Amino acid sequence: MQVILREDVAHLGKAGELATVRDGYGRNFLIPYGKAVLASEKNVRELEHHKRMIFQRQAKLKASAEAVAAKLGALQVTVKRKVGEQDKLYGSVTNKDIADELARMGAEIDRHTIELPEPIRALGTYDVAVKLFAGVDATVKVWVVAE
Repeated sequence: MQVILREDVAHLGKAGELATVRDGYGRNFLIPYGKAVLASEKNVRELEHHKRMIFQRQAKLKASAEAVAAKLGALQVTVKRKVGEQDKLYGSVTNKDIADELARMGAEIDRHTIELPEPIRALGTYDVAVKLFAGVDATVKVWVVAE
């Protein structure tokens, strides 16, 4: 039996793929639970249409992410913090602080896209990666200076 998967199914395939399964598995589990639909001619045409629409949407998102990446590459963020002895920061600089500074500069991005392995706890210059889209990354230079 040929079915079109509506969602990811372990050991079978990802959503949108055409899969061959045993009749009982498809009829008693996949189709009743909404995990798949029968691969009729109409459903296959509909699947191809959805794939084209998704591809076009992904292309638009990638183009806009590349434009944002070019804009972010030119920005330098300065974060001011109070410091103690030996230039240690009181607190730390997190991805939320960087996102707030970028927002003040006119670049609205989600703080979850900023990849900071651990919070910054010392003065200096840091290159911070921003993952905007699959395969589209930007690097922002962050300056942490004393107040």
